[in-house]
Amino acid sequence: MANNILQGKRGIIFGALNEQSIAWKVALRAHEEGAKFVLSNAPIAMRMGEINDLAAITGSQVVPADASSVEDLDNLVEQSMEILGGKIDFVLHSIGMSPNVRKGKHYTESDYKFYQQTMDVSAISLHKTLASLYKKEALNEWASVVALTYIAAQRIFPDYNDMADAKSLLESITRSFGYHYGIKNKVRVNTISQSPTPTTAGQGVKGFAEFINFSEQMSPLGNAPATACADYCIAMFSDLTRYVTMQNLFHDGGFSNTGVTRNVIDMFGEK
Repeated sequence: MANNILQGKRGIIFGALNEQSIAWKVALRAHEEGAKFVLSNAPIAMRMGEINDLAAITGSQVVPADASSVEDLDNLVEQSMEILGGKIDFVLHSIGMSPNVRKGKHYTESDYKFYQQTMDVSAISLHKTLASLYKKEALNEWASVVALTYIAAQRIFPDYNDMADAKSLLESITRSFGYHYGIKNKVRVNTISQSPTPTTAGQGVKGFAEFINFSEQMSPLGNAPATACADYCIAMFSDLTRYVTMQNLFHDGGFSNTGVTRNVIDMFGEK
């Protein structure tokens, strides 16, 4: 149900690839709640995905940008303010990529060129985005920036590989830049740690199907679906959460605080 809680707000949404993407669902909800926004993804991802269909549905424009390129991000920020007619109120960073995962490299045998690409695209891109917004004074007071993360930043999930390191860095950048941007302009910067979600990127992790089933059994409320994550993002973009910043917010049905459940115990009981 739409309540127009983003009426009059302007945003940038990174990472919508197809209907499975959390960013895609966030864009649909933001549109329902009255926001105007620019969609962005890497040029190669745009060729693979269906972002122009989403733009048509939401009345948005698409501005391609390689999130690891400062030049591309500066251009995106400038174009977004021009297209939207003013400064930005919210940004979604939904970007993650690991060549080591794609190539099936074991964590202990990481290709370090790939490792650097993982860090740059999946984490340092947030720093570059925030730095561009900061430099160009592109965010309004009380604007909200949300980046999507995962609990592998705090706990070991062996097949999550170097993406776990990237998420740890992403969350650190959120705290550090959140402090400086809060002091400068009351801008909020947070991460949302989402349940494992069957997106295109998520399903590239080895053993994903087995793990998502395990997580479902370990979460008192069950896994949080992508649509619910989109609702949470909308709440974080709204004025209802003005004093929430520098936080890693778990959106995982209780998984992060559950040691074990009866369902999991029963799986290991005597047969």
